[in-house]
Amino acid sequence: MPSYRQVLRKAKECLYEANQGEQAAQLLMLELAQMQAHNLYMEYDEEVPEELLAAFEEGIQRMEQGEPLGHVLGFEWFYGYRFIVNGDVLIPRPETEELVANILAEYDEYFSGQQVDVIDVGTGSGAIAIALSKEEKNLRVCASDISEAAIEVAKQNAQANEADVSFIVGDMLQPFIEKGIRCDILVSNPPYIPIHEQMEHSVVDYEPHVALFGGEDGLKFYREIFANAHKVLKEKAFLAFEMGYDQGERLSELARQYFENARIEIIKDLNGKNRMLFIYCNL
Repeated sequence: MPSYRQVLRKAKECLYEANQGEQAAQLLMLELAQMQAHNLYMEYDEEVPEELLAAFEEGIQRMEQGEPLGHVLGFEWFYGYRFIVNGDVLIPRPETEELVANILAEYDEYFSGQQVDVIDVGTGSGAIAIALSKEEKNLRVCASDISEAAIEVAKQNAQANEADVSFIVGDMLQPFIEKGIRCDILVSNPPYIPIHEQMEHSVVDYEPHVALFGGEDGLKFYREIFANAHKVLKEKAFLAFEMGYDQGERLSELARQYFENARIEIIKDLNGKNRMLFIYCNL
């Protein structure tokens, strides 16, 4: 039987030639073998067990075709929690973890110790809503999605992570407006890719288009939320959004049309790119 070193070298070469991220080979091996990276290095020259090798090679073949690692495994880690993912939900991204961290920091700044209501619009797998609920016990979180299938996945993830989050099916803010639900914090990572933008086929072919594309300019769903936010926001509140790295200026101008007296802030991610928009009302 080949060693871990040989198997990983071959797998990385295969993914590189297929224009897929070669780093995924090691992540797949770590998850399948249930090892930490340092344990794997210590075992590098040991033989790979036959069953593990078969599962690993099958996964590499699927990724060579463009299937995302999260779909091969059936889950993705987000903010230290494990989330079921499939073709019905967007795979949570590391950048979105930064949105969660910034929301928690702003909660501490403005509402520390108070119990507040949070709504998460377009929750998908439930990653943002569940992470917020788990990290801060004073957040009462209600999350929505237009996709019933996505809400089913989100409910499974809440149960698996023992998170107290309520879920409702509906289009953007409509279900909250209909139920008279108001919030202190409104969060959304809406679809923000312009409809004609070229995407990697591993994203377009495997992830739900309803969670990716935001109209001609990518700002369709922000407009919709901005226009109706006053129907769900409490007097003292803030809104937090993820956005495309090149949308900051346009989104700030758009937000100013709807929130004349609010403080509008663009926040950079760890790579120095503009990735988050925060709007503070009466704070």
